[in-house]
Amino acid sequence: MPIDPALIGSRTPAFSTGAERGRLRFFARTIGQTDTVYTDLESAKAAGHRDLPVPPTFLFCMEMDNPDRGRFLDDLGIDVRTILHGGQEFTYHAQAYAGDTLTFVTEVKDVYAKKGGALEFIVRDTHVTRDGEPIATLTGTLVVRDPKAAK
Repeated sequence: MPIDPALIGSRTPAFSTGAERGRLRFFARTIGQTDTVYTDLESAKAAGHRDLPVPPTFLFCMEMDNPDRGRFLDDLGIDVRTILHGGQEFTYHAQAYAGDTLTFVTEVKDVYAKKGGALEFIVRDTHVTRDGEPIATLTGTLVVRDPKAAK
């Protein structure tokens, strides 16, 4: 079933989550980050940060904290077995830090199809703010495969 272009402009309910030092340190170590500003508070402060900075791509992980993260696809009747992660872009507006509470709101920016409808694309912008001020925009593209259209 084709994804209705009327979906463009729709938004998910906002949710907020905190940037916790332990998670930031764990993430930095996991990705092999060797810059101690991401793991050591004194190093971060010596570099001019007020606390441990949130590593750039960690915002994507924080987005997964959404308690209703699967609802978007459920509401569209999309089987998660038919989706692919088609791309991710990050635009940064300000630095986020440990201790910050960040708010995430996702808006559908585009919907289109390729290969005669066998592949449908949903492009979404997730706006990340702290106290109403922009921190980042995460642009993600979901690819929905329609096995019936591919035959």
